Amino acid sequence: MESYSHTEIVHASLERCFDTLVDFANYPQVFSMISAASVEHSDPGAGLWTVRYELNAILKTISYTLDYRGQRPERLEWKMARGDLKDIEGVYVLEGLEDELTEATCTQALEVGVWVPGPIRKIFEESALATSVREFKKAAERDSS
Repeated sequence: MESYSHTEIVHASLERCFDTLVDFANYPQVFSMISAASVEHSDPGAGLWTVRYELNAILKTISYTLDYRGQRPERLEWKMARGDLKDIEGVYVLEGLEDELTEATCTQALEVGVWVPGPIRKIFEESALATSVREFKKAAERDSS
């Protein structure tokens, strides 16, 4: 699985950024591709969550469940638990630059389970990841105001 990364500078504190990332119930309002999010397990003290998602794909709804492990406030990683995708794993790494300025880098690898020509898949995955990180940035900055 090939992974892709995207970095944005977010005008919000490190804590605000992490809080935005773990506000899974709010994902349908933050991320345009997610139509539903349901927290199946939550243990914030241990930094563990299991979340089921539904995505509006062009021809059908895709559902999948991710297991998350967080290290507040710098890191949130995930891996596929089950669902319609073949595999997905990723990590957000947050670095505080100043009091209200955070560098957020998301790296993700995705295998959809159906053949898609390499160049088309690469463009789609890079574009979807960049859009997702920009949507996260907008939510974190809005919540920070």
